Amino acid sequence: MNQKYKPLFDSFSFPNGVSLKNRLVMAPMTNFSSNEDGTVTDAEVEYYARRSKGVSMVVTACTYVTRNGKGFKGEFGADTDEMIPSLRQLASAIKEEGAKAVLQIFHGGRECPPDLVPEGEIVSASDVQSERNSAKAPRALTGEEIEEIITAFGETTRRAIQAGFDGVEIHGANGYLIQQFFSPHSNRRNDKWGGSLEKRMAFPLAVVEEVKRVTAEHAKEPFIVGYRFSPEEPETPGITMADTLELIDALAGKNLDYLHVSLNDFWSKPRRGVEDNRSRMEIIHERVGSKVPVIGVGSLYSADDVIKAFETGVPLLALGRELIIDPDWVEKVETGREDDIETTLDLGAQSRLVVPDPLWQAIVNTPGWFPGVH
Repeated sequence: MNQKYKPLFDSFSFPNGVSLKNRLVMAPMTNFSSNEDGTVTDAEVEYYARRSKGVSMVVTACTYVTRNGKGFKGEFGADTDEMIPSLRQLASAIKEEGAKAVLQIFHGGRECPPDLVPEGEIVSASDVQSERNSAKAPRALTGEEIEEIITAFGETTRRAIQAGFDGVEIHGANGYLIQQFFSPHSNRRNDKWGGSLEKRMAFPLAVVEEVKRVTAEHAKEPFIVGYRFSPEEPETPGITMADTLELIDALAGKNLDYLHVSLNDFWSKPRRGVEDNRSRMEIIHERVGSKVPVIGVGSLYSADDVIKAFETGVPLLALGRELIIDPDWVEKVETGREDDIETTLDLGAQSRLVVPDPLWQAIVNTPGWFPGVH
């Protein structure tokens, strides 16, 4: 191994004592490849197994915690106990290759396509239509329904424990339901779940507390609980960097094992809310990194990209699209073959790369999503 990259292969321990063999994580990425009934497919399991050997931890694509939270065609479910065997199949495939398996748990809220949810009724914090898709305006959740969804996040955590996962990641990013409660764009409530910044944090924090409660009750050994968030929104009104600093201060006090930042570019800078010329990642790490480990991500392709990001002090780095392009990325760096890393997608290599057909079609038909694919 080139000694320059050796720090990436130091072990790491979460606050709960769970140890990772290196600092490299597979980022959660939707793959559109599950069965219509919400069970995982063999192709999906093989896709994860192919990418689980080198990284220390795999965060799965998001799974819905209630039937009306399904956000994507081909998304797998964790909303009933009948899904536990399917979840176990996925967890086992990841763990057999030597990586920790973390299930990302989610509700799509107003971003759910109406044709994927019961009666086509989409729900959110308030009845404000999304600017990100052409869906109709959602119905505002009642207080009772909000409590039921919080409970559902806990129940899905129980299923993850029973299925053999090593942890869960609460998906509070990318404009989905948890973020919708935190956002002043989508949350116009005037009850205990909305209004002030503090009240807009109530739902995310309640989900965290319920997941932690269920973990304490059901996990027989240390179980990872992480939280993913998007630092800013483009909408006006929308989440600003200042809002996010308040949120992560609150999250840092909840005994989480990590915070995972959702960014397309590790080095992107704040849009609004702070007067600071550093990257969002550096600002976030400085703010809470001494209290809770931070996972960085965003357009990291080469070994040099990753080591440069690591030198900011962020302790864990997630690779997303790059692990689709080159599933052997980690092994190549570890064995001194970093010059052999592929950083553009080989359009003739679907079978070699073990990518399910629905994901492959999404990649090749989405201009600009992948380096080298236009």
